[in-house]
Amino acid sequence: MACVSITRALLAIMLSVCAAGAAHAQPAQQQPAPLAHSALLAVDAAPTAGGLLLRVRRATGETPVVVSDVAVTIDGKAAPATARTDGSWFVARPAGAQDAGKTIDVTVGHDGIHEVLSGRLVPPGAVSSRASPAAGTGLSSSRKQLLWWILNIAIVLIATIAISRRTS
Repeated sequence: MACVSITRALLAIMLSVCAAGAAHAQPAQQQPAPLAHSALLAVDAAPTAGGLLLRVRRATGETPVVVSDVAVTIDGKAAPATARTDGSWFVARPAGAQDAGKTIDVTVGHDGIHEVLSGRLVPPGAVSSRASPAAGTGLSSSRKQLLWWILNIAIVLIATIAISRRTS
C-alpha cells in the first residue's frame, strides 16, 4: 500500500514539474491582428522582437495569395519589408519603436496588380475578442493545446493507478 502512495506522490510531483516547465518554456507569440482589408486581400500585423510581422491573405476563401512584393510606410516613412519562408513579411524596426496607433500603409503586389491597404496597428492589449478568440482568456491556442495534453496525460495516469490498485 505504501508503494502505491509513493508512486502516486512521485507521479504528481513529475506532472506538476512538467506543467510548470512547459508553461514557462516558450513565450507566447502575439497573434497577428487585422490591420487592413480590401475586397481581395486582408493584411494582419503583429509587433515582434525587432520589427513588425505582416501576413497577407485573401479576404475570402482558403486559396493562398501569391504576393510578388510588399512596400510599407509607417506614418509616411518608408520601411523595407522582407519575405519570410512561411509566406509572411518582416519589417525591421528600430529598438524601442512603438508602432501602435501609427498609420501603416501596405502596398501589396499580387496577380499583376498593386493594392494599397491602410490601417492602424492595434495596441497589444486592445485586440477585440472577435478578431482573436483567445484574447479573453489570456492564453494562446498553443498553450491551450499544451494544457489540454497535460490534462489528458494526468487523467490516464490517474486511471492507471486506480486500475493497478484494483488488480493488486
